[in-house]
Amino acid sequence: MAMSETQGKFLDLDTLHKRLLDHLTTSIILLSEDLTVQYLNGAAENLLSTSESQIINLPAAKLFMGDPTLINGLRECIASGVPFTQREFQLNLAGGVHSTVDYTATPVEAVDNKPLLLIEIRQLDRLLKISRDEATITTHQATKALIRGVAHEVKNPLGGIRGAAQLLAKELPNEELKDFTSVIIDEADRLRNLVDRMLGSHKLPTLVDTNIHEVIERVKNLIEAEVHNKIKISRDYDISIPEIVADADQLIQAVLNIVRNAVQALTENKNQVDPEILISTRVVRQFTIGPHQYRLALRINVTDNGPGIPDKLMESLFYPMVSGRAAGTGLGLSIAQSIVDQHSGIIECASKPGKTCFSVTLPFIKK
Repeated sequence: MAMSETQGKFLDLDTLHKRLLDHLTTSIILLSEDLTVQYLNGAAENLLSTSESQIINLPAAKLFMGDPTLINGLRECIASGVPFTQREFQLNLAGGVHSTVDYTATPVEAVDNKPLLLIEIRQLDRLLKISRDEATITTHQATKALIRGVAHEVKNPLGGIRGAAQLLAKELPNEELKDFTSVIIDEADRLRNLVDRMLGSHKLPTLVDTNIHEVIERVKNLIEAEVHNKIKISRDYDISIPEIVADADQLIQAVLNIVRNAVQALTENKNQVDPEILISTRVVRQFTIGPHQYRLALRINVTDNGPGIPDKLMESLFYPMVSGRAAGTGLGLSIAQSIVDQHSGIIECASKPGKTCFSVTLPFIKK
């Protein structure tokens, strides 16, 4: 077979190289001799929370918040032509974000003989986080199985207690005594409803093409009707996000539970000034959920400026019946986590005084 016929069966080399680089989990950044950005792959876009089109030809100092140690090291590398590797480096990123990384800088020669600098960045904290997420998912699944077993065992005697109380009420000669059987029946019904909520929905999600911003707008309208302008609800959407295959009603419930959790944290904080909730959407690349890595995923961030979540609650935040509020049931986040889990996604939380962010990450999957 002629060479031209063989090449025709494949992508052109530039397209193929770009696709290969975009599938890497290592962040790749290419800088010119004057340390301006010439290229970055999908993993680097995810790391820097930006897109290639937004930072092409920008100086590297803007990417890394002018970190003198990093920038001086890159200048020396391209001047000397000697590659170097930095281990466990604390990388400063936009928005006050810090990430522990290993990075390697390697001088390369372009076709026009001008030197370029290739930077490879491997996130260490992300690898640790993937391990923690896998452990968390396994724990949640085990806890869910335990709760379902206990809940079913509780429902059976509840039905018997309720039935016996109804029969007893029919046999009582005094109508006043029926007040006691009514209490038994009402409390049995309350416990049954609580158990049903703990078990969650038995209905599998109906997966259809869903506009995530329509879901969020529905949640926003519901919350605004509840808070009566006492809390500012802001939005920051990436309008280029395509439709996601999901159950819209279930996602509304999950996001609503998360936003309501933020509302309760803000309203119960007597010292809260200018309460605000920000809901944002982004696309993340090369994201790992449990044992699976997805090339593209959708992220919904719900951020509030409330008092934060106590450290002692962080590990058990999504467990049923766990709540940091006296009036809380501890079921809202558990139900949200169950819904997100049915969509092959994950919920994460980062919190400190003045900023709590719940992140829902859902992979783009086909029906």
